[in-house]
Amino acid sequence: MLTTTAARALAVLRVSTGFVFLWAFLDKTFGLGFSTPSERAWINGGSPTNGFLSRVEVGPFQSISHSIAGDWWTDALFMVGMAAVGIALIAGIGLRVSAAAGSLIMVMMWAAEFPPDRFTAAGEASGSTNPFMDYHLIYAIVLVILALTYAGHTWGLGRVWARLPFVRKNRWMI
Repeated sequence: MLTTTAARALAVLRVSTGFVFLWAFLDKTFGLGFSTPSERAWINGGSPTNGFLSRVEVGPFQSISHSIAGDWWTDALFMVGMAAVGIALIAGIGLRVSAAAGSLIMVMMWAAEFPPDRFTAAGEASGSTNPFMDYHLIYAIVLVILALTYAGHTWGLGRVWARLPFVRKNRWMI
């Protein structure tokens, strides 16, 4: 049983995390100038995955990351996932599906740079501050916690969503 204060804190965490995902989608789509300049926006022909994946400089997945960087399907799956997870979290619906999809995105981004090391394959400083844990895994854990605690029920549409006939028949969609 959650206290009202705890439920509200989880709702703030849910909406905030949703905004992180949705903002990444919006910035990469329209080039709002935060992490993506307008000339590299998706709508201007830029690739939302090329910047991250082509710069992976460590680990066993370096060559795979480089080979799929900027592919149309990589861009499309990443962007649909970011938008869908962000919208679902903000609305408070489909948190189990959002947790699975968002965690998969975050774990794959973490794995692309695995193992977090102090040095890149070229011997340069990587900027990594921890040999295992990073923010990608923290976001994945947060998503699972939000789903397990029904965080969409407070300040969200989770209760209404859960009463829909197709959701009642498919409880995995809660």
